[in-house]
Amino acid sequence: MDAKPVLRVAVVACMDARLDLHDALGLALGDCHTIRNAGGVVTDDVIRSLTISQRALGTRSVILIHHTNCGLESITEEFRQELEVEVGQRPVWAVEAYKDADQDVRQSMQRVRTSPFLLHTDDVRGFVFDVTSGLLREILPVA
Repeated sequence: MDAKPVLRVAVVACMDARLDLHDALGLALGDCHTIRNAGGVVTDDVIRSLTISQRALGTRSVILIHHTNCGLESITEEFRQELEVEVGQRPVWAVEAYKDADQDVRQSMQRVRTSPFLLHTDDVRGFVFDVTSGLLREILPVA
């Protein structure tokens, strides 16, 4: 099996254990690159991974997946302050907490579309996965 994904797609999603991305998207092993983090947020490191995925390994499409009942909906940026008190150092990263998964997907789509490092920003789709029903709902970008 080649490291280049067969379908030339990269998926960015939350690390939540309830998301079986291959099943939800009808994909097989080798079909896509999968990039996961807390919330499926498009951070600088996600842009780094997408850039490598596109420029070195041939992906052309990006799928972004957030989900209902995400842990990032229940914490705030105060989490960083609590860590600073506990360990004596404030993390350099942002928590990227959010209250509205649809809006955060739109923000993530915009971050991908406007990145100067990515070659292919025309085929970016966003979804919210319902952890109760197992269904994906597409989120349209702001026109």
